[in-house]
Amino acid sequence: MQAHRSATIWLLNFCCRQDQVVGLRSILEKCQEPSLKIVDLGLPGQLRGSDLETLRKTSKEEPSLVFGLLDSRPCSGVQTLVHQLVTQSVSCPVILVLPEGESDDGLSLLTGGAADFIIPPLRTSEVLARLRRWLTPTSESQEITQQIKGKLGLGQIVGRSCTFATEIRKIPLLARCDASVLICGETGTGKELAARAIHYLSSRAAHPFVPVSCGAIPVELAESELFGHKAGAFTGARYERRGLVEEARAGTLFLDDVDGLPAAVQSKLLRFLEEKEYRVLGSSRTQKADVRVIAASNVSLLRAVEEGAFRRDLYYRLNVVALNLPPLRERAEDIPLLARHFVTKFAAADGRGLPDFNCASLTKLMLYDWPGNVRELEHVIRGAMILYPGPILREDDIELPGPNAREQESFKKAKALAVARFERRYICNLLLAHSGNISQAARSAGKNRRAFWELIRKHQIDVGSLRPQRA
Repeated sequence: MQAHRSATIWLLNFCCRQDQVVGLRSILEKCQEPSLKIVDLGLPGQLRGSDLETLRKTSKEEPSLVFGLLDSRPCSGVQTLVHQLVTQSVSCPVILVLPEGESDDGLSLLTGGAADFIIPPLRTSEVLARLRRWLTPTSESQEITQQIKGKLGLGQIVGRSCTFATEIRKIPLLARCDASVLICGETGTGKELAARAIHYLSSRAAHPFVPVSCGAIPVELAESELFGHKAGAFTGARYERRGLVEEARAGTLFLDDVDGLPAAVQSKLLRFLEEKEYRVLGSSRTQKADVRVIAASNVSLLRAVEEGAFRRDLYYRLNVVALNLPPLRERAEDIPLLARHFVTKFAAADGRGLPDFNCASLTKLMLYDWPGNVRELEHVIRGAMILYPGPILREDDIELPGPNAREQESFKKAKALAVARFERRYICNLLLAHSGNISQAARSAGKNRRAFWELIRKHQIDVGSLRPQRA
C-alpha cells in the first residue's frame, strides 16, 4: 500500500473473540508500512456508548480508519452503537467484520453509517484492498462530499441525483470565497443546511453562524433585530441590545426568507453589504463589522423585483453567486435514500431496532409530490416510526395527505404530467424574464407567437401577473 501520510487504525471489539482480533491485526501488519499504527482497543464484554465516549476523550491520536469486529448477529443495540460511533465519536470510515453468512445485516449497518463490511474467513487480499481504498486520498469530488459531511455530521447531506449533486458540488467553491450567496429553493429543500455547509467549510468556521428568519421579525423591529438599538431608541427600548450583525462578527449571517424584509431595512442592508458598516438604532456613530451574508428565499426574488416589492440593487448585491436547490419531486430517486437516512436517525435517537420499508411503502413515498419537500418527508417518517414500531414499515403505515397521495400511474400518464409541469414552469420563467412580453418570450423559445399563445392558453397562465406592476 502506498502511504501518503501517517495513519492510525483502531481495532474495536464488539463482543468478538480475541483470536479474531489477533487474526485481523496479523493481516494488517503484513502491509509493512512504517507509517501505519495499529491500536487494539478491544474491550472485554459488550462495548457500550459510554465506552465510545471514553475512547473519544482519552485517545491520543485520531484514527484514520476503524475496524469493528462482531461475533454474533447485530442486534438493535449494536446498530445504534455503530451509528453513534460514526456520527459522534469518529470522523473516519468504519469497516465492520461480521459473523459468517450475515451479509444482510451488513447492508443494514451500511445504512446506519458504516463505510464497508467484511465477511469471514478474512483474506489478506480483501482486507488490504479495503485498507488501500479507505486510506488512499480520494478524488476531488469524493473529498468535497466527505468534507461537507464531516462538518455537518455523517449523512446530513443525502442525495445522489444529478440535479442535486450539481448544486452541492458548488458549496466548497462558495466556501473558498467571501462573496454573498443567494440560495433559492422551495420550503423544506435544505437551504439552511446548505448555508451552514458553506460556513463550516470556509475560513469563518471558527466564528458564529447566525440564522434569522426575516419573515418572522415584526416589521417595526426588523432594523433593531439586525443592527441593534440603544436604550431609549424607541418606546419600550429600556435596555441596549446587540443586533444580529454584531453577533455574527467575523462569521456568517444567514438571512432566510430575505424577501420578508421591509423596504426601509432593505436600504440599510444594502449599505451594510456595500460598505461593511452600519448604525445601531438610536446612535449617531457608524460601526464596521466583518460579516459574510448568505441569503435565502423560497419565492422568485426577481419577480419580487419586477413587482416593486424588493430593491433591484439589493437583489444584485445578494445574488453574486446563486445556489438553486431542486424540490424533492424533481429528485425522486433520492427518496429511498432520504427515507432510510431518517429511519436510521430516529432509531438511534429512540434506542430501538432499525426498521426497513417494504416495496409498497417505498413506492407510495416515491409517488407522492412532497410539497413540503425533505422536511415533510422527515416528519412523515417520524410519525410512522412513532405510531408503528414494528420491524417493517408497510404501505398503510405511511400516512400522507389525501390530495397528493395519488395511485400509481401508467408510464404514459406520468410522462404527460411531467411534460405539462415542465411546459408551464418554462413558459412562466420566459414570460417573467421578458416582463410579460409574449412576442419576445416566443422568440426566445424558438416558437412563433401563435403557437406560444396556445401554450399559454393550454396551461391557463395569467400573463398579466407576470408583468411589472405600474405605480
